[in-house]
This record gives sequence, structure tokens and C-alpha cells, in this order.
Amino acid sequence: MAFIDLHVHSNASDGTETPAGVVELAAKAGLIAIALTDHDTVQGVEEALENSKSKDILTIPGVELSAVYQNRDIHILGYSIDYKNPGFLSVLDRYQEARADRNRKMIRKMADLGFDISEEKVEREFPGAVLTRAHFARYLLNHGYVKSNKEAFERYLDAGKPCYLPKALITPREAMDAIRNAGGHPVLAHPMLYRLGAEELDKLVAYLKELGLEGIETYYSSNTKQEEKRTKALGKKYGLFLTGGSDFHGSNKPAISIGTGKGNLHIPEELLQNVL
Repeated sequence: MAFIDLHVHSNASDGTETPAGVVELAAKAGLIAIALTDHDTVQGVEEALENSKSKDILTIPGVELSAVYQNRDIHILGYSIDYKNPGFLSVLDRYQEARADRNRKMIRKMADLGFDISEEKVEREFPGAVLTRAHFARYLLNHGYVKSNKEAFERYLDAGKPCYLPKALITPREAMDAIRNAGGHPVLAHPMLYRLGAEELDKLVAYLKELGLEGIETYYSSNTKQEEKRTKALGKKYGLFLTGGSDFHGSNKPAISIGTGKGNLHIPEELLQNVL
């Protein structure tokens, strides 16, 4: 049986491997297909597609968009998008402008705490990346302010901590409309990470289905068998196709390997047809 991974990140957003490097790792892992799903950007897609030509592996153009639902951050994956679509790219520009404004304000908060940090210094350390909190955590780690990425989030960068700011209000409708208008398939990413009760998660999926949700991420690195079962049931109830991915980020999430997650993740190739 062949396997796939439909949720991977490169250093075009908050991963540590280049897009070409992600393809290399996927090929070495024996995968037959991956989806490059960087946060709010498709800058790495062209490089990944180009490198796939010399490998026995299919790369699907994808994206992972953030949205706000009842003051909670949720993520919508988009698959098989036209990554050159002008309307879609203009939406991503607005996303990135909002992200950049948030980043500037968070950097100022860190500087106010006495950290030797500025927007220019972070950009020099992570050239070309769409900056996220993961980059701030690595910066604090690299400069000796914390002993781990986990500590950076727990002390400074998580919600409620001194350097945190909420994301700009981008609705699930806007995120899914952008994906669908670019010919893509919107999928709810890692639903179990939102820590919703059964009733609240059901309401979320029902709401997103009304807006055009097509799939739900069922196989995921941190899912238990029970969580996987719950997600499958939601997919069946609302007529959603199933997907799966490791959420690979390279050394930013060192416990998660491409294709196999924390070691026991196997996403069957039959799910590939859902996103093509």
C-alpha cells in the first residue's frame, strides 16, 4: 500500500525545510504524494512542483488559511488551488498585511520586555519567510532568552501571555470563498486541536458545511484512535470527504516526521482522489 501526506509546511511559512527539501524528504519517506500547505502563502508551491518533476512523487498546490470563529482561531486547508489566480493572490496579500501588522506589534511588545529584537533583525534571521509566532519562538531560543520553543510560547507567545496579540478578524466564509474561487477544495484542518466539546464541534462543522466546506482532516499526528473515529463520524454526518496529514514543520516540530507524524501515522493513497 502507498501513502500520502496532505498537510506539510516549508520555510515559505513556518517550516524549516525549503519547498524543494520537503519534496526530497517526502520522496525518501516513500510517499507518492504530498500537499504543500503553507500558512497564508503559496510562495513555495512553484519550487516544490519543479522539484517533483524529477521525483516519483505528486505535489498538490495547497494553502492553510487562518480564520476566526467565535473568538477562536481555526484553520482551513485549501487543496488543488490555482496558485496563480490573481483574485486569490490579492486575498493572500490582505492576509499577509494583517499578519505583518500583528507581527510588528508583537515585536514591539517583546522589545518592551527588554529583548534585543526588531523587525529588521527577525527578517535577517529568517529571510523570505512569512513570519509567524514560531519564528519569534526560534528567535528567542537562538538568542538565549528561552531554553525551548515550548518555553517561548508558554511564557510569552501563547494567548494570554505578555507578547500575544489576536489575529485580525478574517471569517471562515472569506477563507473558504477565497479557496473555492481559486478552484480549490476547502477542508477543516485538525478539528480536535480546537478543544471543543462534542456539541460545539458539531455546530462548527455544520456551520462550515453551510458555507461550502468539502472535507475534514481525519488522520492527524496528534489524533487518538477515538478522535479519529469522532472525526470520521462528523465527515459521514455532513457528507464531507476525509483527508489526512502530519502537519510537518521540520525542526520547528521535531517530533513530527513527514508522512508518519509521531511514528504511527499512515494516510492511505485512496484519499488522494478527494483533493484532486
